[in-house]
Amino acid sequence: MKLLTHMTCCFLILSALLIETAAGKEESADESLRERKALYLKTSALTGVPWEFLAGCDQYARMSTPKQTPEPLIALHFSKKEWAGLANPNEEDQNPLSIAFFGGSGLDGNGDGKSDRENPEDRLFAFTQRMASEGPGQDNNRIAAWKFFRRGKAVEMIDGFSRLYSHYNTLDLSAHAFPLSLAAHYDYQSTWGSRRGWGGLRIHEGTDLFADYGTPVRATGYGIIEMIGWNKYGGWRIGIRDIRGNYHYFAHLKGYAPHLQKGHIVEPGQEIGYVGSSGYGPPGTMGKFPPHLHYGLYLDNGKTEFSVDPYPVLRVWEREERAKKKAMH
Repeated sequence: MKLLTHMTCCFLILSALLIETAAGKEESADESLRERKALYLKTSALTGVPWEFLAGCDQYARMSTPKQTPEPLIALHFSKKEWAGLANPNEEDQNPLSIAFFGGSGLDGNGDGKSDRENPEDRLFAFTQRMASEGPGQDNNRIAAWKFFRRGKAVEMIDGFSRLYSHYNTLDLSAHAFPLSLAAHYDYQSTWGSRRGWGGLRIHEGTDLFADYGTPVRATGYGIIEMIGWNKYGGWRIGIRDIRGNYHYFAHLKGYAPHLQKGHIVEPGQEIGYVGSSGYGPPGTMGKFPPHLHYGLYLDNGKTEFSVDPYPVLRVWEREERAKKKAMH
């Protein structure tokens, strides 16, 4: 069972992160990203709902639904009943008038006279009109998002995604970085799932990267600091939520880079802290184990968050950085 669980988690992390990493450069020039943003901007201009908020909602829908190939232009979706109307005898109805009569959500977003649930522009327009129905402003947008997704964490993530899109003015935020400089002295192996005894029997939810005390630790992706401070297990730690909804956890730090606070935006390779040996006790406890970085990775499927083995993507990010460094010389 343990092997099966580990293999399942490896598959999940590879599908959620490794594919994205390998396709990073291609995605930056991908026409689908430009087309998607153009659709957000067009719909925003028609409805007054900020494009960044639409992008954040769509990104949450994208990360919380099963992966599709090819990836849909717009991931926001409606059930047939919701689209056509609960009392509508025709679940495939595309007539805007009859859909409105039965109280369905379906709308004609592209002006072709049909409310097509399979058309991404129609779906986005219908979703945006639902958001706009609560009234203008960020607070009303948040209320509308909660009513649609029915999850408080969804609203929190959408806020973060929206801030990232607004800050960088792009949808291409897929780049990653290895958490330590390649010039540092470090070593690591797959330690996810091994037993830990301090504070009660539990499994190790991460990979330990052993390095010299004070070695700079870097952010592994674009994201927002969701948690910073002391934890009795992790010591001085930082938790960062990336644009895919993944939670990156850095623990046992000696301290933090200057001026970092909860809510700050970070990017790949940015210095966020320093390798230490903090944790396993009250605030300030140090030296109960050799200095190392505990790096944990948690995926979110729209319902719950769970730990996965970060070792495979660490190896990928490490190889990619070595290749970039070699290419520069």
